Amino acid sequence: MKITASGAIALPSGGNSVQVGGMASIGQYNTLKVNRETGSGFYLDAGHLGEVLLPGNLAPPDLKWGAMIEVFLYTDSEDRFVATTERPHATVGEFAVLTVVSVHPRAGAFLDWGLGKDLLLPFREQGERRVEAGERVGVYIKVDERTDRVVATTKLSRYLEPAPPHYAPGQKVRLLITHRTPLGFNAVAEGRYSGLIYHTNLGTALAPGRELDGYVHAVRPDGKLDLGLDPAGPARFRDLADEIMDALGNAGGRLPYDDSSAPEAIREAFNTSKKTFKKAIGTLLRKRRIRFAQGGGIERI
Repeated sequence: MKITASGAIALPSGGNSVQVGGMASIGQYNTLKVNRETGSGFYLDAGHLGEVLLPGNLAPPDLKWGAMIEVFLYTDSEDRFVATTERPHATVGEFAVLTVVSVHPRAGAFLDWGLGKDLLLPFREQGERRVEAGERVGVYIKVDERTDRVVATTKLSRYLEPAPPHYAPGQKVRLLITHRTPLGFNAVAEGRYSGLIYHTNLGTALAPGRELDGYVHAVRPDGKLDLGLDPAGPARFRDLADEIMDALGNAGGRLPYDDSSAPEAIREAFNTSKKTFKKAIGTLLRKRRIRFAQGGGIERI
């Protein structure tokens, strides 16, 4: 998984450099040999794709004939194969959340993916709702079967896999938040599985493009995951209750957090949702290990 300086996030499902002895891959990193140098730059041997140009302004100053260099291959505005040493926010086979730079009335939307040429999101790949400039959208990067261009699609479900049956409640997974729905926030788990975090499992809203750890709450019959930011089940409340008691001991017996605290403050202090925190302190209150303090917060009894 990688996070770029621009804030775009991609989860890899492959993405290794391809050593060319025969097959070079469009939309991937490839290690290619320098065949010759011209005034425009360096021509690289891309196997079955022929020679591709690495513009001189993108080449290392010490690049020589016969050297091997890792480059990213894609097509330019005239559909010619070209190489670049720039690194896109996502490669073919990856999910990412990218920003819409502009919308062309006939072609579709163009997304910032970290290269000089923006990435096309064709209208036919946008589903029922068309995206707008400035919006951040969850996409999958692929090679268009009609044009051989690298393009994006918002039709993520086509490229997500059912979660394996061994996934169990409480299992930790890495998440990419892709978009908000009426039920919650859709996420890609481990770069390949479809999941949903329900609003009821959140203390605060998530932003598309956020990358964070989450936990499996359930695996549905269709292989989709119900997710949360905290482990599910009574064991989590017991662990958190112990953590709260330890924090009270370290703070001299009193903490400024209670059931009226902001979700963000609770998340920062205990890395948990307000809902889970309230259940944990409820357990401690019933056991008479803590009480609400005058002026707010909780204190040890």
